[in-house]
Amino acid sequence: MKISQNTLDILKNFSEINTNILIKPGKVLSTISTMRNIFAKADISEEFSSEFGIYDLNEFLGVVTSIQKPEIELKDKFLTISSNGTKAKYFYASKETLVAPTKEVNMPETDVTFSLTESNLIQLLKMAAVIKTPDLALVGTNGGDIVLKICDKKNATSNNFEIKVGEGATTDYTFYFKVENLKLFAGDYDVSVSSKSISHFKHKKLPIQYWIALESDSSISK
Repeated sequence: MKISQNTLDILKNFSEINTNILIKPGKVLSTISTMRNIFAKADISEEFSSEFGIYDLNEFLGVVTSIQKPEIELKDKFLTISSNGTKAKYFYASKETLVAPTKEVNMPETDVTFSLTESNLIQLLKMAAVIKTPDLALVGTNGGDIVLKICDKKNATSNNFEIKVGEGATTDYTFYFKVENLKLFAGDYDVSVSSKSISHFKHKKLPIQYWIALESDSSISK
């Protein structure tokens, strides 16, 4: 089988969430961070016939992309990556050595929804790096605007930067994310946030989605 560039790009993105992965039979890829606070899932065009684990996903992708137009064949204990008389043998990792999802995420009742454009996400992440702030706050003021703000929640006098993403907030709330957890595939997203400490990012064009935990000091007035 051949692996499309889109699937390779998704795997590269997933490697930023977790450096290992358990690939299951079918046409769905999923991963979870070692802290179990980021879960990601994507539908892909390829269909894998059996379950196998990759311990170092970046290494595996390096092997695959180093071979021109590779063909991948799954064996019992390893897979082969071949093209034009060249062949690499890559052994599977033991399932016990991997951190992998064990169940689906059931998104609870949503309190806030908004759209996040790729350009806004890039700007927020760049500004977080420039002013060296670790937190992203989704802030709503009852009857007012909804903003995403880069900040340091532990320092009231820290520099910050915000972008308006909505208006007409129905109550007061501040939901906190760690900037380092926003490991999203490029694109625009529909975002849902629940006061039950979870958020859902759904790509507007591709079948890829993320569930990201909120920080424990998030709050909402009800």
